[in-house]
Amino acid sequence: MSTERSSRRATPTLAAVGVLTLVAVVAFAALGTWQVQRRAWKHDLIARVDARVHADAVPSPGRADWLALDVAADAYRRVFATGTFADDRETLVQAVTELGGGYWVMTPLVGANGSTILVNRGFVPTQMRDPATREIGRRAGEIRVTGLLRMSEPGGGFLRRNDPAADRWYSRDVAAIAVARGLGPTAPYFIDADAEPNPGGYPVGGLTVVAFSDNHLVYALTWYALALMAVAGGAYVIRDGMRRRDA
Repeated sequence: MSTERSSRRATPTLAAVGVLTLVAVVAFAALGTWQVQRRAWKHDLIARVDARVHADAVPSPGRADWLALDVAADAYRRVFATGTFADDRETLVQAVTELGGGYWVMTPLVGANGSTILVNRGFVPTQMRDPATREIGRRAGEIRVTGLLRMSEPGGGFLRRNDPAADRWYSRDVAAIAVARGLGPTAPYFIDADAEPNPGGYPVGGLTVVAFSDNHLVYALTWYALALMAVAGGAYVIRDGMRRRDA
């Protein structure tokens, strides 16, 4: 009688194990498939961005197009803009580049219509933080700037928030910089200037890093491996349970 009761108890237990195993396998396989889809999306994004980076420059979006800007469609587009630099309202944003630590020089480019586009003119080392040390690098009069359209970076950097009151900047937050510098209508993006040499060699442009993490294949294989492990583990438990029940 005791053996018969144990057998009756074992049957629903094994069924529950089977259901849990099936749920786990389906979930892990779905996550793996999702990562495969993400990988295809990422590769398409990389191809589109690479095409934009190497395309001929087009006029930067004007005020009528600011609200329609889209990160997926517009980021890293190669553009040009014409205006006059307001060097007295530049902002230095902390940066780490292939040239070492220092700052990005964010300078307002004021167009003929009064609207402003922030231009990342490039990198300067820490010892050149003072504008007086790079006076020769200023460009007077109307100029044309060519570079990559970049979207604003609100908030700050990793674990460090921008502090406009103390003039400490860790990210290129266009809106906050525009308010802090008292700029007029300002584009919601900035332009990373290209590598055209500035007088005196600084700031150094053309240092934009265009890179996207692409670990989706590793993640997909991990999820699929977990699905196979769930199958193997569930099968072992069920087989062992059935053997014990029959015994």
